[in-house]
Amino acid sequence: MTQSWDADTAGIMRLPSGALVRGRGLRRPVPVGLDPQFGVYLLGKQPPPVEWDSTWIRWRDFWLPSDRGAFRNALTELLERARSERVEIACYGGVGRTGTAMACLAVLDGVSGDEAVDYVRTHYSHRAVETPWQRRFVVNFG
Repeated sequence: MTQSWDADTAGIMRLPSGALVRGRGLRRPVPVGLDPQFGVYLLGKQPPPVEWDSTWIRWRDFWLPSDRGAFRNALTELLERARSERVEIACYGGVGRTGTAMACLAVLDGVSGDEAVDYVRTHYSHRAVETPWQRRFVVNFG
């Protein structure tokens, strides 16, 4: 089994299953320490290249993913890989799109859609999920 993230590190969220996921903003430098082995990047334009496996989901700031099927598939793969690999979700700021994706990931991991935003605000960032339509998206994601 691959060494996982340290659950006490900022930006790391523990899902109910115990899987760890790092959320971050791409406008900041890559955190010191172990690199992820897989990342899902949520941006309106193609992200800069990284040295690990990654998937890009086209998602404009403050909106919702352009291709919801591709988004669900990316999160499903990320959740599966989180069982044995270091994974991350990132957008430019690390709050709205990343928080929304983390909440949807929590739904895939068993948290109800109605509770997922609160879960992520408690375990990742109190500012996660920035808009009413992002919140509705999470509630209806399941």
